[in-house]
Amino acid sequence: MKTLKTGFFSLIALLSIASLHAQTADEIITKYITAIGGKDKINAVKSVYVESTLEVMGNEAPTTTTIVNGKAFKSETDFNGQKIISVITDKGGWMLNPLMGQTAPEALPADQAKAGQSQLQVGGPLFDYAAKGNKVELVGKEDVNGVSAHKIKVTTKDSVESTYFIDPTTYYILKAVSKGGGQDGETTITFSNYQKTEFGYVIAMGQQITTPQGITLNITNKKVEVNKEIDPKVFEMPKS
Repeated sequence: MKTLKTGFFSLIALLSIASLHAQTADEIITKYITAIGGKDKINAVKSVYVESTLEVMGNEAPTTTTIVNGKAFKSETDFNGQKIISVITDKGGWMLNPLMGQTAPEALPADQAKAGQSQLQVGGPLFDYAAKGNKVELVGKEDVNGVSAHKIKVTTKDSVESTYFIDPTTYYILKAVSKGGGQDGETTITFSNYQKTEFGYVIAMGQQITTPQGITLNITNKKVEVNKEIDPKVFEMPKS
């Protein structure tokens, strides 16, 4: 009987210790921020310019992405001379997609522009989440390609929900699933091949994006420049 009691109380003690060491959402996010360069380094990023290759349905196209931290985002993809351009700024957004029959750039609906504004933020919605008005919640763990990843749900002030799956060893984001913001269904992005830039900011050089329509895009980053001088005019919608 004494042995049983000793074993019982030992088990209770071990469970108590485990609960004390259970990580919170804040602790996991802090480790993620450290993993991608640290708060001071991220705050020092003014712009990011990326040259990539986009592959979709067996076709490849060169892509450039330009971000001015907190202010503007532009993606430009060239499919055999037809340029697909998407721009989001802190004031709105516009798009030109000749493959969808557009012959002139068109302003984005307000809800789509708001939903896309997370792309303006270097470090993403988890970085300084409270200051951005985002709410976070640790919702357990889930297997991502054999890794038992932390699941953190983020809800923006505009009710856009995203779930981030974070590697418990590297604290890099393995996958992100988002919904809301005027779109039906979910968009899933998986990240791979994280590399540190010369500036010290770490980004994923590989991304696989699955859209709500079931289309899969594979993006391979070839060149990354941090704090390159960016002309604000590149984000202006051309006059038709």
